[in-house]
Amino acid sequence: MAERDTARGLLEVAGTTYASEAGIKLRDQPAPLYRLLVLSVLLSTRIKAEIAVSACRELAEFGTPERMLEATWQQRVDALGRGHYVRYDESTATALGEGAELLRRKYGGDLRRLRRAADGDLGKLRAGLREVPKLGPVGVDIFCREAQEVWPELRPHFDKKALTGAERAGLPADGQRLAALVDDSDLARLAAACVRVTLEKGLVEKLSQEATTG
Repeated sequence: MAERDTARGLLEVAGTTYASEAGIKLRDQPAPLYRLLVLSVLLSTRIKAEIAVSACRELAEFGTPERMLEATWQQRVDALGRGHYVRYDESTATALGEGAELLRRKYGGDLRRLRRAADGDLGKLRAGLREVPKLGPVGVDIFCREAQEVWPELRPHFDKKALTGAERAGLPADGQRLAALVDDSDLARLAAACVRVTLEKGLVEKLSQEATTG
C-alpha cells in the first residue's frame, strides 16, 4: 500500500508528460504523433528538457511532415533559436527536414502506418523509429515512453532513466512492478514523473513533504 501511495503522490507532484508540457494533446492521430516524434528528437540530445520542450512549442507551426518540409531550413533554425535550442539548432533543423521527408516517403506522413507495419513487434517498431535522423536509442525510448498513452502494446514502458528515478523515489526499479501500482491510463504519466525525479532537484523531498502533510 505504501508503494501505491508513493506512486499516487508522485503522479500528483510530477505526473505531467513531456508531450503535455509541450502543448501536445496526444491522440492516435498523425499530427500529434508527429509532434511527439519531433519532441523525442529534441529531448534526445544533451540539452535541458525544458529547453527541448520550449523548442517543440516553437516548432508547433510546423506540426506535420508536410508543414515541416514547406518551412525553409532557416525558418526551422529560427524556431529552434526562439526556444533557446541554440547548441544544436543547425544540425537539428537539417535532421527535422530529413525526418519529415522520410516519413512522407515511407509512411505518407502517418506514423500509424509504421505501427501497423510493425504489427505488435516492438523490435520492428523501434527499428523503424531508429531510421529517423537524430533519433537514437534514447530518443526511441522517449517516444515509446510517452506514446504508451495511446499505443497500448508499448505498455509498460519504463526506460533506464525512469527506473532510476523510480528507485530514488522509493519505488520498485522494475517495470512490471511499477505498472501494477497505477492504472494503465496513468503509465505514461508515472514514467514521466520518474524521469523528472532524475532531472529536477528537490522532487523527492517535495514528495516526502506532501506525504507528511497529507
